[in-house]
Amino acid sequence: MAPPPSDVNHLSHPCIYGDCNDSYPERKSRVMKWLGKLFKSSSGGRRGGYNPQFIGEENTVGRPQDDRPRKKKEQEELDHAIALSLSEGMGKPNGYNERGRDDNYGGALLRGVDNGGLNSSKYPPCGTLQCHLAGYRVCAGCHKEIGYGNYLRCMGAYFHPNCFRCRSCGFPITQHEFSVSGRDPYHKTCFKELTHPKCDVCLQFIPTNAAGLIEYRCHPFWSQKYCPSHEQDNTARCCSCERLESSNVRYYSLEDGRSLCLECMESAIMDTGDCQPLYHAIRDFYEGMNMKLDQQIPMLLVERQALNEAIVGEKNGYHHMPETRGLCLSEEQTVTSVLKKPRIGGRLLIGMRTLPQKLTRKCEVTAILVIYGLPRLLTGAILTHELMHGWLRLKGYRNLNPEVEEGICQVLSYMWLETEVLPGSSSRPSTSAASSSTYSSSKKGGRSNVENKLGEFFIYQITHDASPAYGAGFRAANTAINKYGLRRTLDHIRLAGNFPL
Repeated sequence: MAPPPSDVNHLSHPCIYGDCNDSYPERKSRVMKWLGKLFKSSSGGRRGGYNPQFIGEENTVGRPQDDRPRKKKEQEELDHAIALSLSEGMGKPNGYNERGRDDNYGGALLRGVDNGGLNSSKYPPCGTLQCHLAGYRVCAGCHKEIGYGNYLRCMGAYFHPNCFRCRSCGFPITQHEFSVSGRDPYHKTCFKELTHPKCDVCLQFIPTNAAGLIEYRCHPFWSQKYCPSHEQDNTARCCSCERLESSNVRYYSLEDGRSLCLECMESAIMDTGDCQPLYHAIRDFYEGMNMKLDQQIPMLLVERQALNEAIVGEKNGYHHMPETRGLCLSEEQTVTSVLKKPRIGGRLLIGMRTLPQKLTRKCEVTAILVIYGLPRLLTGAILTHELMHGWLRLKGYRNLNPEVEEGICQVLSYMWLETEVLPGSSSRPSTSAASSSTYSSSKKGGRSNVENKLGEFFIYQITHDASPAYGAGFRAANTAINKYGLRRTLDHIRLAGNFPL
């Protein structure tokens, strides 16, 4: 049995780190001499008659007791030679000498050491030693030392392969191409998800135009982004809030061809009977401003077709395009009103009952018509506007130009919406307490956030209208009322036919 190896860590010998100045041939020659002495000694021992003795299946070799110190010394010399041989391999690939050729002798030496039963764990591979001698790297991801194995060098830093992760999804980046934002890496697909806008209608990435630019439409209030193609591909648009129908949400279809989104449907008024409490509440709103309507004006909810026919029969008046949603009649006509609201069949509203009514002229105002199926706040805003037309005619305001008449009517509609949506913003009384409506918002004792948001949108529509009569007229009327008050402005309109400056 060979003597136990020395406890000294041979890798810490000064010669490993380059302190030995002997040339490579000299060190190789010395190794050869030490090996020759070792082999000579071994063969001499066998010539001295120390032959193996066989005992059962075990093969034991007899060894003299008095030469143990010499064997130990030779073992130390052999260990020293091995350490020198390993140190020469540092800085060069395994198996190559200084001339770049395959060093068969060195390879045989290492294999012989391995087969000789030495503890190979005490002699790490040359590659490992190279890593230690070359210094260490710190991973920029986990901030731990990068030991042995693969690593990535990117963005001026080093990473374990598993530590180079996408800032968005958190998974390792294994592709050769990736995106960088600041100092953060991303998968290309994740970066596109973060930066490339998606269409809120088809839910796909918005395509680029012929110039390679991302072009899309965006609603100024709702910030709904969508592909320009959806303006021509018959995508349904809510007749109340103007939002386009998305691929994952279906709108309700009214019988006259209009579409209604789910949020507007929550508070929609569907027939004349349901609208009566709201109508009376708005009349109370006028009375609270000392603008009482002395005559009872009929109010009817109608379909789109009936409203359009009434507009054609009306000789006078200025109508909001592209679609008028309310009308103050002054001519004798027969109008078909919505008597009973339709029922819901899937996403369709079907089974609506109507009733023809002949309206005879007993005064300057015959009736007020409002299109059915709109949310309560929008229906109320239209009613307030049309009632102002009726008040002006009943009070003798005649031959007003469209900018003045439509402008002052829009101001009243705006003021009513303010009292409903922002009760604390106006001294005018709110109609909520006067209304005994059957709508869910009133049943709960207040409007939901969704309905309040719709009210804010209807206010936005009035203030940002671009038409000469409804837009510019509103802003001129509002400026005059803010400066002189409503009563003095109305008196000036009666005398001069325009707004005070």
